[in-house]
Amino acid sequence: MSFPPLDDEHRGEEILAVFDTAFGQLLAADPAAFRVKFRKMAASAFAFYRGTAGLFYHDLTVSDQFGSKRGGPYLDERTSRVWIHGDLHAENFGTYMDANGRLIFNVNDFDEAYVGPFTWDLKRFAASVALIGYAKALGDEQISELVTIYAVAYRERIHALATGAKSDEVPPFTLDTAQGPLLDALRDARSLTRFGLLDSMTEIRDFERRFAPGGGSVELDAATRYKVLAAFDGYLETLPDSSLTRPDSYRVKDVVGRRGIGIGSAGLPSYNILLEGHSDALENDVVIYIKQAQTPAVSRHITDQAIRGYFQHEGHRTVISQRALQAHADPWLGWTELDGAGQLVAEVSPYAVDLDWGDIDEAEEIAQVVADLGRATATMHAAADDQSGESLVPFSTERAIDAAIAADEEGFAPLLVDFAHSYGARARADHQTFVDLFRNGRIPGL
Repeated sequence: MSFPPLDDEHRGEEILAVFDTAFGQLLAADPAAFRVKFRKMAASAFAFYRGTAGLFYHDLTVSDQFGSKRGGPYLDERTSRVWIHGDLHAENFGTYMDANGRLIFNVNDFDEAYVGPFTWDLKRFAASVALIGYAKALGDEQISELVTIYAVAYRERIHALATGAKSDEVPPFTLDTAQGPLLDALRDARSLTRFGLLDSMTEIRDFERRFAPGGGSVELDAATRYKVLAAFDGYLETLPDSSLTRPDSYRVKDVVGRRGIGIGSAGLPSYNILLEGHSDALENDVVIYIKQAQTPAVSRHITDQAIRGYFQHEGHRTVISQRALQAHADPWLGWTELDGAGQLVAEVSPYAVDLDWGDIDEAEEIAQVVADLGRATATMHAAADDQSGESLVPFSTERAIDAAIAADEEGFAPLLVDFAHSYGARARADHQTFVDLFRNGRIPGL
């Protein structure tokens, strides 16, 4: 499988057109944030891939080689309409504290989540494996083996879930069940403390905790502070009753603006709010963030109006999607509106540790991690269906996906292997094209 040949100039113009659609308004509003974003993307092909979900879905739906607009292998009326992560790559996994107080390793960062074909998540992940493998100087056969391991692990877990596996047969990744780098991440998360997070962001003044100046904090004028607090009041109405058992938890102590957002959120307004938390003790204070939610790249290629009309705004879409995809999600997770735009609200978690690929170099260890991530992907897809409490996907996704794969077992892994190699090569070439565009001043607005 290969992409139709494009000369560098043609491909460069194509990349710029997709960038204009994906980033145009935000870039015009905050060019400095995008200069930082693009510098980070220039660092490696994988960093570029992380920041260009819009380009990925453009290629996936426009290229005649893939024919995704006409459906594709394993896609039918149901498997084309499941909740998907939308930006599933090898670095979007990490730890979180769930609503039951358990440390879990799983998929994270649901900003791009939407409803669409389940194979789109798998292809995006497979290509990321090819990019990581290439960066670690693995051979093509080794990369093929890794993608196959991911596909097999996904397939086996989906089948187990579809056929009624008990919870102890398909347990989540916890301190008791995880191994290797996943267990390392969970142990790192366990060593972190709420006090450590608070100490890095706040200070005690007049016997009360407040945000410390500097470090990316931006003091707000009175009018902006009023608007943020009004948005916070709206957020409280979106929380489940189980999160509101102690009303004093939501007493606001301080509010600041934030700078220094990562690759995926450049140019999006963001605020931090300091709350009382679960007790009067200063070490139990909680920091939440309010961030303008973005239009997911997937949504530009899904034409179903029933899906688009299901969501009030992008903040609502992000939260509903995360609650559907992530069992026992963050109890502080909610949405609101600010200046007419949908906002995502969630805790700045003290227990968040991302999977670090920097020291995962041995082929055997990489294979173990990739297999676990395949199982995590399957569990995520299975969570978001008729049992999720939402009516948008009113069927068992694991049974639908299981049946679709069963129709052509032998072709499933090779489909992802072929895509991983071809799109990995495409992304590496695109990265070099992007760097040349950026350093030669050819990205409009910068």
